[in-house]
Amino acid sequence: MINEPFVTTSVTPLDSLDTLSPLEVAKLQDVSQGGLYRLFRQCSLAVLNCGSELDSTKLVLDKYRDFDISVSQKHRGLQLDLINAPTSAFVDGEIIQGIRENLFSILRDLLYVGVELDKCCDELDDGALITNEVFHILRHANALKPHVKPNLVVCWGGHSITRPEYEYTKAVGYELGLRGYDICTGCGPGAMKGPMKGAAIAHSKQRIGNGRYVGVSEPGIIAAESPNPIVNELVIMPDIEKRLEAFVRLGHGIIVFPGGAGTAEEILYMLGILLHERNAHLPFPLVFTGPAGSEEYFETVDRFIRTTLGEAAAEKYQIIVDDPHGVAVAMKDGLEAVTRYRKATSESFHYNWQLHIPEAFQQPFEPVHENMAALNLCRDQPDFQLAASLRCALSGIVAGNVKEPGIQAIEQHGPFELQGEVALIEPLDALLRSFVEQRRMKINYQEYEPCYRLKPVAENVVEVES
Repeated sequence: MINEPFVTTSVTPLDSLDTLSPLEVAKLQDVSQGGLYRLFRQCSLAVLNCGSELDSTKLVLDKYRDFDISVSQKHRGLQLDLINAPTSAFVDGEIIQGIRENLFSILRDLLYVGVELDKCCDELDDGALITNEVFHILRHANALKPHVKPNLVVCWGGHSITRPEYEYTKAVGYELGLRGYDICTGCGPGAMKGPMKGAAIAHSKQRIGNGRYVGVSEPGIIAAESPNPIVNELVIMPDIEKRLEAFVRLGHGIIVFPGGAGTAEEILYMLGILLHERNAHLPFPLVFTGPAGSEEYFETVDRFIRTTLGEAAAEKYQIIVDDPHGVAVAMKDGLEAVTRYRKATSESFHYNWQLHIPEAFQQPFEPVHENMAALNLCRDQPDFQLAASLRCALSGIVAGNVKEPGIQAIEQHGPFELQGEVALIEPLDALLRSFVEQRRMKINYQEYEPCYRLKPVAENVVEVES
């Protein structure tokens, strides 16, 4: 079987999801617009394709176009039937246990959101409703640990990074693991895998047998960023906005490694939230770090932030270069401040309810040409609102780079067009050019063609639909 290009077999759950209702099975096999089959197949293929060098959802789906998956109820319980699955997911014909677990995590989350999640809380406004939904998805996935003091560090960074940068992420993860901290990332390769791998080694040295390596993804990105093999808790959120909210509600501090447009999107999301006046006194450690040689990258990012969002935004983070130990110490100090604050305010350790997230960061943004062109990229608005618009711009570029619908939209209609004030478009252009020059947009950077076009306009004349 090892020499076969694909594997056809059946797998059963280890310790959960033994049975499904007929409604759930029908939903998973429903190929209509409202059914879950397409998402279920795409996410399952991503998990089975662990370790892939492809970072385009379209390329992954094209490569495994003959892959299929179905659900059946046998006398012994639930069974997944895999047809033409990637050989790399198996050893001597048996599926790798971590991949097996993640397959059923996908099944758990897609069914919960698509069938069971109760959205009838009429007394809540839209923002509170979304926060409540994120909480319930995380709780259902058993990702909330209520009796553990703050120790979950979120690590953001690119999937397309250099070998020295990857080794540095491992060194930082190692220092965090030695201090007993758990790791949460976007679950993919590169800067998402490195911290988990480093922490896993440190946890082993410290004889920590229950280390957590939480991967949070969403259907649109998971095929382009297949879960790395270290992830032992996989959670699939419905969309990118809920994925980002899950990071900041679940995590207690954030470390940002070098990355591309997706990492810049995450930075703008976090800074926009921290810039809101309701979060002014809320401790949330945010550290940018990379190895020696990454100074230029962080200088570019820092200059972009100061130029667009101002000095107040720059005060929300610290930059530490080539010092894994210093990063871990800074994060330890930050998490101790978080613990003191949450004790003083009777806030839960496991879910950051007090963090105010403006609805501009919660409402799903559909990256189509019309919406991208309509983004309000002018300075005549609150800083957090501008950060939300810039975040959407970067989210659209990520979609055009690696997500199947975005790639198809670019192929059909050409690059997305972003227009705005010269004072914003010029630094955005400089930031994106630096990502392209540093080969951070895609793994196959030789073939990269920008999926965007920037158009500066005179100040105060940007027309935006209400």
